[in-house]
Amino acid sequence: MRSPRRTALALVLATATVLTGTSCAALDIDLSPVTPKPAAQHDPLTPVDARDALADLETLAVKGRAPKTGYSRSQFGRAWTDDVDVEGGGNSCSTRDDLLAIQLSNVQLRPGTCVVVAGTLDDPYSGDTIEYRRGRGSLVDLDHVVALGDAWQKGAQQLTLRERTNLANDPINLLAVSASENRRKKDSDTASWIPPNKTFRCQYVSMQIAVKKRYRLWVTKAEKAAMTNILNRC
Repeated sequence: MRSPRRTALALVLATATVLTGTSCAALDIDLSPVTPKPAAQHDPLTPVDARDALADLETLAVKGRAPKTGYSRSQFGRAWTDDVDVEGGGNSCSTRDDLLAIQLSNVQLRPGTCVVVAGTLDDPYSGDTIEYRRGRGSLVDLDHVVALGDAWQKGAQQLTLRERTNLANDPINLLAVSASENRRKKDSDTASWIPPNKTFRCQYVSMQIAVKKRYRLWVTKAEKAAMTNILNRC
């Protein structure tokens, strides 16, 4: 079943089709006024229930980090697919553009397409407001909250290619963020990197736990301790 936010996006695109005869909205359409707030588990601005997150953390296996042998981005399928088994798949728009259209404000689309070419980000990692412009040198990245390299070393090697592709395209594991902070994070887990924006740390850790629970990934002892410390302060 499609989530409410993707249903709203579909309605926007359908309306544009009637008005323009194209399959997607026209340039300079701001999607933010008609896009409802995402479900709580996807919404960086929604307060989390630390007790629920701590309870979910207790269900995760605690193991050492496996070797990174064999890891490559291709192990998680083609980037930004539209045919994966996650909410919103199959709508003829890439996962990347779906998420940018939802998480940015003042969104502009390439004429006749679903491609997001511009918008404004309230960055959850830094707390800054960042202008997005598509192309090389963009100041905005779409980050995997649980980094794919980290996932590979904590159970994803045992997943099927389809499951790993889903993991890389699942909205609960994707955030539009500052490109510079994303590159500082790299493949870190909570034990080695947390967002400098203190007000987002509880949401960030809760999102990581939700992803690891859904895809049967484990945490290290140090990672679990760091997560517990943050959630106990929420």
